[in-house]
Amino acid sequence: MIRDFLRRVWALMKKEFIMTWNDPKSRSIIVILPIMQLLIFANAATMEVQNIDVAVLDRSHSVESREVLSRFENSPRFRNFIYAKDDKEFQKLIDTQIVQMGISIDNDFSRNIKSGRGAQVQIISDGRQTNSASIAAGYASQIVSAYNADLTGNKGAGINISVRNWFNPNLIYQWYILTVIVAMLALITTLVLTALSIAREREVGTFDQLIVSPLSSFEILLGKSIPPLIIALTLTMIMVGVIVTCFHVPFAGSFFLFVVSIAFALLAIVGVGLYISSICNTQQQAILSAMTFMMPAVLLSGFISPIEDMPLGWQYLTYLNPVRFFIALSRGIFLKGMGIQEVLMNIIPLLIIASLTLTLAGRTFKRKLG
Repeated sequence: MIRDFLRRVWALMKKEFIMTWNDPKSRSIIVILPIMQLLIFANAATMEVQNIDVAVLDRSHSVESREVLSRFENSPRFRNFIYAKDDKEFQKLIDTQIVQMGISIDNDFSRNIKSGRGAQVQIISDGRQTNSASIAAGYASQIVSAYNADLTGNKGAGINISVRNWFNPNLIYQWYILTVIVAMLALITTLVLTALSIAREREVGTFDQLIVSPLSSFEILLGKSIPPLIIALTLTMIMVGVIVTCFHVPFAGSFFLFVVSIAFALLAIVGVGLYISSICNTQQQAILSAMTFMMPAVLLSGFISPIEDMPLGWQYLTYLNPVRFFIALSRGIFLKGMGIQEVLMNIIPLLIIASLTLTLAGRTFKRKLG
């Protein structure tokens, strides 16, 4: 029974691989287009950053430190301030991306100001978001410089600001953009291939043959899901190799965790693609529908602008977007070496999205067969 099931699914998978590879358009989508885009889109425009959440570690607890922090709290650029009790909590807030920036003030801050030796404020930015990190650090420097001018009248020693960028010390923008482009190109490949799969059968006239075959609807969907998943996963690994070897971006995390995480992310996107394919009668309709999904998915992923800058309703909507978690996993494992707990926090929503989209695609496909 199981052997017959696997044999039927394998036969459909082989047919899907052959049809995909024999189609010149599909070959270009799989091989040429992603690699070309990866090389072309290595640079991107910068964006304005607002609503920055900040972690604060104030060891001084003095009038002077509170005055500096009040300047940040009164700035329209910054939003929420979370005061950490110790270094461990401070680091965790930045590691888990609860905040985008950290402010650390030493316990001798007030004493150094009064003695004229020059106090120091340390700004910690998240280098995984290079654009946001550099702009946020610029805002912080302006605020501290303004306070310093009021304090000293531009005379003598004042406050020195020290900026550190975690996970991407030199704020190399390619590190950020390339790790995100991996997710974007895998999204395009997976979505287009799955969206075309059933629509192509209808257009070339082989869909009726598929219906009268011994395959059940579940077996058809399974056979249509696995090939795009394997192709996109293989392409992702190739792109990772290109990024590491050609662009010298260090891979900080677990490669096994990365592969597993990307597989779950691609599975959620496969469900979307199969649903699109099940409701479209032609390949043109499928491509247009895929493009219609991709634009809002990318806009709501945090790639173009931080999710924190979006209206609250749109922020909640991003939890239904698999691309949001795909980018978080790609960037987090690649640059930071994200641990298993944080990986699971992003995989669980992807599993929920995958179950919903695949179930919806299956029901739609069954209804079409009926």
